[in-house]
This record gives sequence, structure tokens and C-alpha cells, in this order.
Amino acid sequence: MGGRTVRVAIVSDIHYASAAEAQRRDYMFRGIHNPLARLLLKAYRGGIWLRDPFAHNHLLAEFIRRAETVDFVVANGDYSCDSAFVGVSDDAACQSARECLDQLRRQFGTRFRASIGDHELGKASLGGGLGGPRLASLRRARAELGLETLWQIALGNYVLLGVTSSLAGWPVFEPETLPDERPEWRRLHEDHLGEIRRVFVALRPAQRVLLFCHDPTALPFLWRDEMVRHKLPQVEQTIIGHLHTKLVLWQSRVLAGLPVIRFLGTTPRRLSTALHEARHWRPFKVRLCPALTGIDLLKDGGFYTADLDLEAKRPARFQFHRMAR
Repeated sequence: MGGRTVRVAIVSDIHYASAAEAQRRDYMFRGIHNPLARLLLKAYRGGIWLRDPFAHNHLLAEFIRRAETVDFVVANGDYSCDSAFVGVSDDAACQSARECLDQLRRQFGTRFRASIGDHELGKASLGGGLGGPRLASLRRARAELGLETLWQIALGNYVLLGVTSSLAGWPVFEPETLPDERPEWRRLHEDHLGEIRRVFVALRPAQRVLLFCHDPTALPFLWRDEMVRHKLPQVEQTIIGHLHTKLVLWQSRVLAGLPVIRFLGTTPRRLSTALHEARHWRPFKVRLCPALTGIDLLKDGGFYTADLDLEAKRPARFQFHRMAR
């Protein structure tokens, strides 16, 4: 760290594919038996989203090369392709996440922090309704991948704080969890909100927060906590991932919070809930870090750097760096 300024690189939704995951060429169609639904999903994936989700591993090496001189690096979740839809309890997905995180840690060492995304824990398949969060995935993410549900680091008067969005927003994902695991998820949800509350309570008046929360679905649950809400003026930016492209974030704002966060796979109950709750994103000053790949339609992937004045006398200066692919 030089002088009174530090530079932080922020990357999200790397979706690295190990050799074992890359063999699952048609995984996204599992559980979808209606021919029309399969055709629509194929058109959406091929023409708009990602034609080949396994073809972008090289972008991780490119990010590492371009970020090698920064002072600190934050990865904001989703390190595998979650091709079994149950997170890193699946061996192939765990191997993807391990290879991804190993490369980042090898390069950046103690200058690196990583948040947990929904793909680490499990995410129900798009249109097929298979899978969902699994406790075994959370345990493996912690024990084998060295991921923390909450992390924080002070850089001068800045506090970088990473939370686990799937835990903070667990009630939204409850229908995707196994019935016999729900009491434990509920306990973990309450414990995590308590951890976050204690960090906000401990903030000194001069401190400013960069909050890293993979999925913005969690933000309304943080907003409901009186102490967190009281300290929100000290949150300078909340960096989210999950949406992959600014186009989706723009659509969600135009449509008053339409939860394209989970888009085609959403249920009517989740849709109506997110429509109602998305108004609480605004106080968090949300900034989307797109997927490293972006989407095929716009080829808008990349990462951010943020220059932080250690005394926090001026706001962080963010710059977006586009990735060519």
C-alpha cells in the first residue's frame, strides 16, 4: 500500500469450470421436459445469456494478470458453474471452485478475500426446479474451500465487509431447501443477521463501509434491522454480483424491482415478494459488478477497481475494466 490511497480490485461471478463440470454439456436442460420450454431456454441461453458457460476459464488468468499490482482483491461469489444445482457438495462443482480460488490465493495471498455466492450453496435450476441450497455445501465451503460467511478488513477509515447473501436472505430461498434442513438454515439465518448487526454497531463515526453482498435479495432483510438501518449513511457503496449484466439491473430498477435476480426460474411467491421488497435496495447505494464474462448479447463482462482514500475524506473512485473475449 502506497501513500494514503489503496487500490482494490473487485471481481464477481467467475463461474470457473473444472474438467468434470465441463463434461456436463446439457446440464441446464435437466428437469425441463416440455419441448417448448426447452426451445425457449436454448434460445435465451444461446442468443442472450451464455451460449457456452464452460468456455471462459481464460478470463480468470487475464483478470489476475491485470490486477497483479493492486493492493487488495475481493471476489464477490460464484466460483463454479453449479452444474448439479446443489452447490459445492457436488464434487465437480467443488473442484471448479477450488481451482478458481487456488489461483486467486496463489497470486494475491493475504491481499485476497472471498465472499460466498449462491452457487457455492446451491441454486435451483432455471425452469427445472432441481436442486437448491444444501447444508453439506455450506459446510464444505467453509471446511474445504476456506470461505467465511462473514469477513471484514479495515483499510484506514474504510471497512470492507463481506456477508453471505443466501444466509441473510434465507426466507426467500426456503422453498428450495430440504424440509429436514430448514430448522438449521433458520438458525444460521438468525445467527448471520446477528453477526452483521454487531459489525454495524461497532462502526466508529469516521468509518465508511464498502459492503459486499452477492445477491441483492438479501438487502431488505438487512434493512429491517434497526441498527443496520441506523448506520446505513456510513455505507458508501454496496457491491453486488449475481445479475451478471447491468442490463438486468437497469431492467429491475425500471420495473420497480422486478426480481430478474433469479428471473426465469422464479416462483410467483418469490416474484411478488421481491417486487415488494426491492424498494429497500436504494439506501444501500448498490453498484453491480458484472460477471467476468458478461453476457453474449452485450459482451459486457469485466471487473472494477476502487481507489480508497484511507482517511475517507473523499468517496472511493470506481473504474470499470472491460474484459475482451
